[in-house]
Parts: sequence; structure tokens; C-alpha cells
Amino acid sequence: MWRSLRACLPRGWSAHTIKLSFPPSPEEEATLHAYLALADGSVWEGVPFGATGEAAGELCFNTSMTGYQEILTDPSYAEQIIVFTYPHIGNVGVNAADEESDAVYAKGLVVRAPRPASNWRSEDELARWLAARGVVGIAEVDTRALVRRLREQGAMGAGIVAGEDATPERALALARGFAGLAGRDLVRTVTRKAPETWREGPFDLARGAFAKPPVPRARVVAYDFGCKRNILRLLAAQGLEVVVVPATTSADEVLALAPDGVFLSNGPGDPAPVRYAVQAVRRILDTGIPVFGICMGHQILAQALGARTYKLKFGHRGGNHPVKELATGRVKITSQNHGFAVDADSLAAHAEITEISLFDGSVEGLALRDRPVFSVQYHPEASPGPHDAEDLFRRFADLVVQTRTPA
Repeated sequence: MWRSLRACLPRGWSAHTIKLSFPPSPEEEATLHAYLALADGSVWEGVPFGATGEAAGELCFNTSMTGYQEILTDPSYAEQIIVFTYPHIGNVGVNAADEESDAVYAKGLVVRAPRPASNWRSEDELARWLAARGVVGIAEVDTRALVRRLREQGAMGAGIVAGEDATPERALALARGFAGLAGRDLVRTVTRKAPETWREGPFDLARGAFAKPPVPRARVVAYDFGCKRNILRLLAAQGLEVVVVPATTSADEVLALAPDGVFLSNGPGDPAPVRYAVQAVRRILDTGIPVFGICMGHQILAQALGARTYKLKFGHRGGNHPVKELATGRVKITSQNHGFAVDADSLAAHAEITEISLFDGSVEGLALRDRPVFSVQYHPEASPGPHDAEDLFRRFADLVVQTRTPA
């Protein structure tokens, strides 16, 4: 791996010039091994990238060409090992401003050809950043062949081992021992512990700092099922006072905060066991205040309306997913990250499907005909892009302001 990294440096540069620090060092690499194993029995050999050790999770692939740091810190990736289809990972480095939470929630990382950082905003190299956070990775894997297998067979348990004592047998034992995601409530493992008022706007690239949001014109309560920070920033940028609460917060506690609207965030895993949130949302819907859900929030809302959810074969993850608005015919390119979807045939009569995936026809948007309530399966906050659907935050804010009760 060291030779391949040196080969990508500009002419006349050296590793010392750009202060490369890829754990392990070239000397250590000769004694270290890395293996990725899938529950179907296949084993893939590579080299360590990040921390040494072992990890087990559901192997899934992401088709984004950029934004690997935002993806790794998205709580929706809890208990998952990510394969990036884009081969050159690490080329823009990492920085604190691009983290979507306070931790790396992905269990592991699989890449084809890691690259040294070359970006004016970079603060560290990806491999060193992963190692500091204990995230096990493997590089120089044929990710094209690996993703073809996942597309054919579906997402499955996987294990990574990296280090002096790494063996394919241990990786295979980890893969076959992984319990899977279905039926597990991962929301409880990622949600915040206490309420918080969010006071930060989107990142201002010209200033190199996060913007101060405008004076609030209404208040919303945001359920944290594993919420990305950029969602909260975009809500605040619309002039909303955002009070973020843990996923287990009851409807009575939310309503005691006198919200003008309620937001339901993204989150990891299977939505079916998150029954406490479904019960709270059902009660909130009865009040008639506006509700907006994204990803897990969309699925929680659908369940509150009596719908069922199901596991997708290999999920939708990436920044290039086309979604069609049924009312207008408009097609948006969206950022997505989900392994479960809403069963269209189980929706209540007063729920309307507003958007569908042009990949597989699955439900991408819902709205109620008789209440100010809507949701989307994709991520309009992007981070990384695209930004085709960012206007949904303005739509929600306008809806909240229009329906609020005067003080």
C-alpha cells in the first residue's frame, strides 16, 4: 500500500513534504495483515487502513463520490461496515467542521485505493483520524467485485480483522456471528441523553465558520433518532428555534414545550421496534400541529399511520439517487441512507404517496390530506450533496409559521 500511496504524489513531492502519516508505517505493514469476510463464506485480503483490531457489522455500500467523513459520522450507519464504490478515498482529508455527530458510528470501512490528503481545509489524514477513533478498516480490496456480490445477494454480516494476528478464519467467525439489524432498536444507542436548544446555522465557507441563525419566528421540537447536525443547522437557518430531545421523550413532554411544529430525524436500523416513538408521534398527530420527518422519521411517521416497513435487499445509500415528485413530474437527485422502506400497500387512506424512487419504485415521500404533515425517505440536508431538495426546510418552516397559534 505504501508504494501505491507514494505513486500518487505530485512530481517532486515526497511523503515528508505533505506530512503523510498513514497507520501503520511502512515497516509495520510488512508484519500486519487484514481480511474481510462475508457471512456467505467469501474472504477478501487487503491491508490495514485505520486502527488495527476487529469489527463486525452489516456490510453495505455507498455510491457517493465525496463526503466520506460526513458519512462515517452519520449515526444512521451504526452497526454497519461501509464499502465506498468510489475508489479514491482520503483525498480531501478530514476536518472537525465536517463531522455530522460527535463520533464515528460506522463499525468499519472498506476502500479500494486510499489517497493522501490534498485540500486546503484538511486538518488530518483519514487513516490517522480513523485510528485515533478505533475504527478498523481495510484497503486495496476489489470493491467493484465486492459491491456486485452485495447487489446480487443483498446486504449481509461481515467481519474485518487487521493486525499481526489477523486470520481469515477469525474474520469469517465475526461475519457469521453478527446478529443483523432486523428487530434491533439501534435508536436508543445513538440518541442524545438530554434536551438541547440548537444555536448553530450552516457552515459559511467564505468565513470558515458556522453562521449565526436568524432571530426565531417559531419553535419546533426535533426528535433525535440519530440526527445529523446539518439537519438542525438548516432548520435553524429558516428562523426556527430548535429544541432537540431524546428519542424516548413522551408526547406529553414534547407538547409541554409548546412547539409550533415537530421534526422527526433520521436514525439507524430497523424502525419496527421503535414503538415508543410511534406512540408519541401518533399522539402528536392528533394535535394538528405541523410534522416533518426525514428517513427514520419518515418511517416512524408511516408506522404511526398504521403502515408497515420492510427490509430492502441492499438498501439505498449514496448521493446520486433519482426521486420523482408524482404531482409535478419533477426529478430530484438525492442523498440517501436507509436499509428499510415503507410498505405502500399498508398506508392509511388519508396518507398520500408524494414521491417515489426511480431505482425501484419504493416510497420516497408521504403527506396527509387532512393535516399539515409530510415526510421524505431521502436526506434533503445533503452533507454531502446534492442540494436539490433543500427547499423542504423552507416549506416546513413556512408551514409552521402559517399554522401557529398567535401568542
